Amino acid sequence: MAPHLLNDYEQAAANAATKIYLVEDGALDDSDAPAALKQLARANGFNGEAGAVLSNGEAVLLGVGDKSDPFITAAAAEKLVEGEYVFAGSFDKTAADLAVLGWLLGGYRFDRYKQQKPALARLVAPENADAAAMRRAAQSVFLVRDLVNTPAGDMGPAALEQAARNLAMEMGAQIETIVGDELLGNNFPMIHAVGRAAKGAPRLIDMRWGDAGAPKLTLVGKGVTFDSGGLNIKGGAGMALMKKDMGGSAHCLGLARLIMEAGLKVRLRVLIPAVENAISGDAFRPGDILQSRQGLTVEIGNTDAEGRLILADALTYGGEEEPDLMISLATLTGAARVALGPELAPYYCDDGDLVEALEKAAEKTADPVWRMPLWRGYDSMLSSQIADVNHISGGSFAGSVTAALFLKKFAGEAARWMHFDLYAWRPKAAPGRPQGGEAQAIRALFEVLEGRYGA
Repeated sequence: MAPHLLNDYEQAAANAATKIYLVEDGALDDSDAPAALKQLARANGFNGEAGAVLSNGEAVLLGVGDKSDPFITAAAAEKLVEGEYVFAGSFDKTAADLAVLGWLLGGYRFDRYKQQKPALARLVAPENADAAAMRRAAQSVFLVRDLVNTPAGDMGPAALEQAARNLAMEMGAQIETIVGDELLGNNFPMIHAVGRAAKGAPRLIDMRWGDAGAPKLTLVGKGVTFDSGGLNIKGGAGMALMKKDMGGSAHCLGLARLIMEAGLKVRLRVLIPAVENAISGDAFRPGDILQSRQGLTVEIGNTDAEGRLILADALTYGGEEEPDLMISLATLTGAARVALGPELAPYYCDDGDLVEALEKAAEKTADPVWRMPLWRGYDSMLSSQIADVNHISGGSFAGSVTAALFLKKFAGEAARWMHFDLYAWRPKAAPGRPQGGEAQAIRALFEVLEGRYGA
């Protein structure tokens, strides 16, 4: 979708395109817009409110409010009729890129199940914008959104595998899968235990790309394609959004796409344990003791905390190659939402250089993240009387922290590890960010990775 929304800068095309004038709240009189358009704006009560769009067919006014929304240009892409447009005025490089990305995000539609496809306005990119990079960013965001938005009936473990295979084929990556009872023979007992009750067989998806001699970068994504809660069954409200519980795997594929398209100098590996947490006579139970690939025995405190179990086996497997950096991405805990809400992406990392780089990248890319503590004092919350560890804490405190501490026990062989506890969903629409599946932190992460492993 993204390539059809944006044209590269050409002077002749920019001159011929309809100009969009950006107006701050209360600053209509200071705008360079044509006098006739200003007069129309006054007659219609337009005064630069964020997201307001007004056109007289010859030019356009876009309200940017207090300029706090970096993607406010999406409002124009969402509302304007089909045609060629260009932003009036100039931007610095970062602002130009965000304005272009906002426009592209405004053209997103999840229309897989709709017959009528909307006509889309096209933008002539500002001269100093990196149009190619913003197309790549938008395509990766769209991939994440599409995967998360797809209902579980069409996005089971096999369909998630196919999505990974499609990306691998497009990018020239290699991919293998371990499916069903083969997981037991290959020592992935917790992935098998979580997924064995479902009709669609559990599997581990393993994608590789890049020069075998390059620094190893491993992405591990939670791929629970639907979470009923298992025998600790969720209520109806809790299950309503569980098609998004494979959001971590969607983020891995979106980030992998950015990495491969940009040609970063890494040996990329993507590991996705793909399961459905279903209910049957073969479902794993509260109180069960599971053997892990790493060797620790794990007491099951609640079958609705299944994501960390499948991630644990995958993290152990990824760490066995001793990658330079391993990143896990998962829709893991409700506690993270209680702490930070739906828009901030919590992350855990003890590497100071990575933390500093990510914080700078998040600000530059308008892709917000927030560091959370791997507080060792809470390790005791995961104690078990009959196993090496319980996979959940005994109470309601610090649920995101204890989940991260549990995962850390299985990521020990990686030189550096980062973990993201994502929501992958937007409950309330904003320009360029419709209600539904959402990509979080992958643009900021790519900025860090490009700086670290740049082509």
